[in-house]
Amino acid sequence: MAGGNGNGGGLRLIVSDFAISFMWVWSGVLYKMLAYDVLGFHHDAAGEAVKCALSIVNMFFFAYLGKLTKGGAYNPLTVLSSALSGDFSQFLFSFGARIPAQVLGSIIGVRLIIETFPEVHGPRLTVDLHRGALTEGFLTFAIVIISLGLYRNIPGSFYRKTWISSVSKVALHILGSDLTGGVMNPASVMGWAYARGDHWTKEHILVYWLAPIEATLLAVWVFKLLFRPLKEDKANMKNKKSD
Repeated sequence: MAGGNGNGGGLRLIVSDFAISFMWVWSGVLYKMLAYDVLGFHHDAAGEAVKCALSIVNMFFFAYLGKLTKGGAYNPLTVLSSALSGDFSQFLFSFGARIPAQVLGSIIGVRLIIETFPEVHGPRLTVDLHRGALTEGFLTFAIVIISLGLYRNIPGSFYRKTWISSVSKVALHILGSDLTGGVMNPASVMGWAYARGDHWTKEHILVYWLAPIEATLLAVWVFKLLFRPLKEDKANMKNKKSD
């Protein structure tokens, strides 16, 4: 788990988070353009299937980037769930440096997207405030639980973990796409909201920041409550064998 233990490592993570977040918002636009504009698919079942397949390939690429940069991430919720399992200095580093870098990368990325493709627009809330907050909260809770379970139960299997995680994210995104956009990424939404000028609205803060953060906190707490750490499990197994 990467943290800000050394100045060099901390700076590397900040730069990686910024660059990967910038690339992530661009990739979300480009693979949709590839499916509909370049390959010529329509917004029907076949087109949606191709878009989902490209989305999974895209997530594999970014999972590899995260591995290559030793912890670089595009989602504040990923950083937050990791920080909650670490020490207080890692938590402060994540909140004070890594998450702002992700937000800044997303904002700059979206600004360049809009300048290049003015017709493109990001996710919007299409339901009332409470329903939107519940939707983003539920989706976030589900994906954090899945991610924690994969990290705990399938250590070391990069491709299998990435496949399960990617398919889960696509499925959850489809569930929430017509309501909130099914984003599960506050930094990405912040980029689009900042471009529209509604990033300080109550709807944006509650639905796309507070609800996912609270859901992440709850998911980490529930997971710790239901599942013991791997080290503790291994220690108990050794004690049983010695008995």
